[in-house]
Amino acid sequence: MNVSEIENRVIDEVRLFPQDKLPELYTFIHCYRLGIETGQNDIRAIMQFAGCWEDMQDEEFENFAEDIAERRKIAFSRRRESEIFVD
Repeated sequence: MNVSEIENRVIDEVRLFPQDKLPELYTFIHCYRLGIETGQNDIRAIMQFAGCWEDMQDEEFENFAEDIAERRKIAFSRRRESEIFVD
């Protein structure tokens, strides 16, 4: 996939994002980019997201947490399958 295709996919994802969550998305992307540019992982920028899900209903948060756990399980299983073991 070339850079233009990736940019289009990112833009498509942003367009699908809920309007009320765009400020949080912007802050995340902005801080991430700054971290890359400075070569630092600024803990203050990361900590801005602490508690950002506290306004979620309990059931919604549980579904979110389950979805994240499932996605991690899938991602790590794919990584294990692609690893090459050398004796």
